[in-house]
Amino acid sequence: MTTLEPPAQAAATAPISRAATILMAVAAGALAGNLYYAQPVVALIGDDLGLPPALESTIVTASQLGYAIGLVLLVPLGDVVENRRLMLGTMGAAILGLVALALAPTAAILFAATLGVGIASAAAQMIVPLAASFAPPETRGRVVGNIMTGLLGGILLARPLSSFLAGLVGWRGVFVLSAVLVAGLALAGLRLFPRRMPAGRVGYGALIASLGRLFVREPVLRRRALYHAALFAAFGIFWTGAPIVLLHAPFSLSPQAVALFTLSGVLGVFAAPVAGRLADRGLSRIGTMGAISLVAGAMALAFLGAGSLAAFVVAGILLDLGVQANLVIGQREIFQLDESIRNRLNAVYMTTFFLGGALGSALTSPVLEWAGWRGVAAMGCAFPLAALAYFGWAERRTR
Repeated sequence: MTTLEPPAQAAATAPISRAATILMAVAAGALAGNLYYAQPVVALIGDDLGLPPALESTIVTASQLGYAIGLVLLVPLGDVVENRRLMLGTMGAAILGLVALALAPTAAILFAATLGVGIASAAAQMIVPLAASFAPPETRGRVVGNIMTGLLGGILLARPLSSFLAGLVGWRGVFVLSAVLVAGLALAGLRLFPRRMPAGRVGYGALIASLGRLFVREPVLRRRALYHAALFAAFGIFWTGAPIVLLHAPFSLSPQAVALFTLSGVLGVFAAPVAGRLADRGLSRIGTMGAISLVAGAMALAFLGAGSLAAFVVAGILLDLGVQANLVIGQREIFQLDESIRNRLNAVYMTTFFLGGALGSALTSPVLEWAGWRGVAAMGCAFPLAALAYFGWAERRTR
């Protein structure tokens, strides 16, 4: 007979090595980057496979929906399955998906492969709870922030790398190189990833069924997930729409120039460790309000500076700083709730906000066709403003 909650997970008996920590951070970044390689080159993929412009952004949506599926169906297994074996097996599936994506001859196969890569890339979110399990509560925000620095670095570098490499080896070559990178990291992980056998013995059906109940009964989890869903919708809107706009008149940038533009977002990686330390000091509320306001301000700047490349660059910097800061603060808060179900808490949190990102990406191309960049930017601004209103209402209720 199974129960909803397992016994407390086995505590880590010794801290992981520095080499293992670095490898985990890089692996998390490489896996998460798979969701974003297509983002700046959707126009190139669409031209190659004959996709209508209004459907180009759905390539990004497919990867994000896949990631959400992986978060629901795979990441919770970290509460009951030996973590290293689970991560390496899922990374192997990601390698196969990347190869299939690179070889896709039709749009239908491309979408199926993209969905599969998204599902398997959820292994990135198996790494974060594992790292948190080796950290004492008083430094958990810092440890999570350090791992998230690698994960976010992969996300933020994926766009410029994809744009730059697409000009050299084509968009298909980008995914071949990603497969090679993930394979190398998996081989290194055979030696360096720490083993952790959870004490839980929950049946798979009960494990998955518990996710919805967690969302309903844990107000902190619910609030943090919805805040970040709104911010991630704005993130998807900006980083899917801006490269499309910049590739066409009046900007008419080359893929390499778009790569340089997307480097503006890399500065957001520095928000992760700072946000983790703020949360450790009890400043989560102030940090959350500041992060949401930063994203709203970034999208307002993108609206006002529609014809200015400089405005696009500054908006990208501010947007990524706010999104990454809020992500780390949110993870630190939910990891404080119950250590025995940390993978499931992370799965609910990540799934909710990735659905927000998928919604934003899916809306971008049709709104761009219908209302132009200003319409896209206005839509992107509405999401963080709604999050800010919800934050204010929730804080008043909590107090």
